[in-house]
Amino acid sequence: MKHYKYIINGNTYNVSINRVEDTIAEVEVNGTPYKVLMDKPARKHITTIKRPAQMITGVQNAPVVVTPPIVSELPYIVKAPLPGEIISIDCKLGDEVIKGQKLMILEAMKMENTIPSPRDGIVIKINVHKGDAVLEDTDLVVIK
Repeated sequence: MKHYKYIINGNTYNVSINRVEDTIAEVEVNGTPYKVLMDKPARKHITTIKRPAQMITGVQNAPVVVTPPIVSELPYIVKAPLPGEIISIDCKLGDEVIKGQKLMILEAMKMENTIPSPRDGIVIKINVHKGDAVLEDTDLVVIK
């Protein structure tokens, strides 16, 4: 867990980053929890730790690679990139999808925009129907 102190326009904010997975960060700001959607996936860190020689029999300073666990329990919400009309839905509740797979088509300004899956997972909720008009950032599909 990382802790930060920010001062914005004279107001102090104590921010704790509790967990980060893909593009969702679980944070607390002055004790209030939030789920924050980031514009880019979080980078995975690989740390090399050198152990004392006496801990490893017959090997001097053997590096051990430690990778943080990947938690895939957080759902990912696919949002509308721009306002338009849903003209087709190409997934169903419970479908297993892969990154890049077409989820639906959104028509905006007489152009068809394919909405792809941003990651592998299972469709756990579809918030729109064919023919629905949506605004930018409308929640379309939830993938877990």
